[in-house]
Amino acid sequence: MIIKQVELENFRIYRGRNTVDLSPKDGQNIYVVSGKNGFGKTTFLMSLVWCLYGRQMQEVDELYEREIKEKGGYTKYIVTSLNRQAKADDDTSFSVKLTITNAIIPALTCGEISIKRTYNTRTATEDLEILIDGFENELIKGLGDEKTRGEENFIRDYLLPIEIAKFFFFDAEKIVSLAEVNTPEQRKKLSRAYSEILGIKKYEDAKAEIEETQLRIRARTANAKEKELINNLNNDITNLRLAIGDSNQQILDLKDQRTQLKFESDEIQNKLIRVGNLITLEELEALRASGSELEGRLSGIQSDLSKSYELVPFAIAANKLSEAASQVKIEAEFKEAKFRQENAVNVEDKLLDELSEEIDQCGKVVAGSIRDFYNTTFRKLIRRHLATEGPTFPEDFKLLHDLTESERAQMQTLIDNLRLSFRQEFKRLHFEYNQTRNDLGQIKRRIADAESLSEDAVVKADRQRKKEVDDEIDYLGEQIGGLEQSIATHQLSIVNKEKQLDELRKKLRASAQDLEKDALTEALSKRLRDYITLYKERKKESLAKQIHKGLKMLMHKKGFVHSVKVHIIGGDIEIDLYNKRGEVILKEGLSKGEQQLYATALLYGLVEESDFDFPIFIDSPMQKFDDQHAENIVRHFYPSIADQVILFPLINKEMSAREYDMLLPNVARSYLIVNQDADQSGFEEVAPDNLFARYSNLYHSSN
Repeated sequence: MIIKQVELENFRIYRGRNTVDLSPKDGQNIYVVSGKNGFGKTTFLMSLVWCLYGRQMQEVDELYEREIKEKGGYTKYIVTSLNRQAKADDDTSFSVKLTITNAIIPALTCGEISIKRTYNTRTATEDLEILIDGFENELIKGLGDEKTRGEENFIRDYLLPIEIAKFFFFDAEKIVSLAEVNTPEQRKKLSRAYSEILGIKKYEDAKAEIEETQLRIRARTANAKEKELINNLNNDITNLRLAIGDSNQQILDLKDQRTQLKFESDEIQNKLIRVGNLITLEELEALRASGSELEGRLSGIQSDLSKSYELVPFAIAANKLSEAASQVKIEAEFKEAKFRQENAVNVEDKLLDELSEEIDQCGKVVAGSIRDFYNTTFRKLIRRHLATEGPTFPEDFKLLHDLTESERAQMQTLIDNLRLSFRQEFKRLHFEYNQTRNDLGQIKRRIADAESLSEDAVVKADRQRKKEVDDEIDYLGEQIGGLEQSIATHQLSIVNKEKQLDELRKKLRASAQDLEKDALTEALSKRLRDYITLYKERKKESLAKQIHKGLKMLMHKKGFVHSVKVHIIGGDIEIDLYNKRGEVILKEGLSKGEQQLYATALLYGLVEESDFDFPIFIDSPMQKFDDQHAENIVRHFYPSIADQVILFPLINKEMSAREYDMLLPNVARSYLIVNQDADQSGFEEVAPDNLFARYSNLYHSSN
């Protein structure tokens, strides 16, 4: 997939219509867009994200989320994207348009796709238009549902899922966040992104659909009670998923309201501080920054505590859990013994049958007593060597849990966690929670004290309004917390109900007329289950190799990372680095430069292993790299990571002339962002081999 052209009209600093041609050139995949700070580099990158995702852009990067919060919510934020001069000239709309070629879309023949998002500040309306070869497409419109338009779903489902967009639009300096994942929620979110980009999710979804089809086939033979149970479970699952969707939408709306109220509260607070003349605005900003940091830390601790609370029932029932673990271990031994016995019997029968055939073919008469002797001796020897000694089990032994190997491993992990680290971790979290809450309370009291001294009537009204706003913020926070808790409860209910349906699927048998269909779905389901297991193993190995390859290619400390291992346990994906002694290298212990190299190698591995063919956009491409690392990046990383790579460097700061010369053979087109005045920048295409000279001519001579 190639982005052929980008068109911005009245978007922020870009007054009028501005077009950037990114048409491909054979053998050259790098495009450079540069300019001075404040001229519109980051704005250009942000315009692409907004064009694709609109109000959901805050889910792509914390930068956008933070900016939206600072402006008081998406509605207030996006209005400010209208070019100031255009607004003065009474223009009311702005837009960004992408033209895409070489896209392969299932069930859709297309030569060119155009995506145009427009916002009108007068009507406060946002519109998304997608044309296939110049025409609207009914298939795209048909992807819509009650909550989302088909065009929005088309981008997320067929072009680039929003969960993985951060791997294709990134700031090379800030991707160190991939090496600084600390909270369980961060790990879970990143694991979902890994699963999406590695293609694991699509196979698991396909397996679920096949098993659902098999259940429908087998349900035809169910009795009235079983049919009622199946219908009730399916209806419950559908309703729970709808409720989760509604709750997620409510959370988004409530968070937007809370952001607007927080903005109003901060404005009133600034006013109160200024009127009271108690502390400077700089001191206020420092207090607010500390308060925000503590609130973020408190939220993270609360999230960790919430996860710990999930383990408390298991800790309380530790004896029962230990009994269950013992039973699971016995069941595993029973399965192993049963397998050995069945294998021994199969080998025994085969060997004795073949022995009998050999005796018959030899042409000699062998007495029955001799045959019996050979049969008895062979049986004894086979069982001695194949059915090795192990625990004996009663004939009526039953499997109570029947866990898979993966499930047994997860259970043992839970028990080990409870036995070794849970108690200390729980105490630590409680201590940190209380200390952080106390520190936050002190900061809030300092600000409240600053406000309380003024008795002016207007100030009193402002204080009253601030109290009302803060109370509303707290109330919204409680509502959001309640909805998040209900979502977690609903998700757990869905898992339990799907398990009941799966048990029914295994219990029911297809009718005679459906036997062939049932056998086919069962074979497909088993093959897909086996393939998913194999696929995960292959992806673990290949992703680890790609990351290690990236690290060896980028790092000049040879052998610093001796090996990389990827672990996939359930839905969680973890990546560990090891030194030559087999010890885990803590990513948080790496320097910022090394963390950036790791994150860059991770991106390299993920993109190499991904099925998504989408251009890579990189802001601040050479930050924190020394000369040798920069050379490795320029020579090996950028030319190979994707078919189209768009870089946004600061010339002479984030990319030197020497580094650019190494990149030059791969540069297809280059642009300078030229600033006309405070309200307008534009793009000037420059011959790639003249980029630095033109930049020097524009700015150094004027100095």
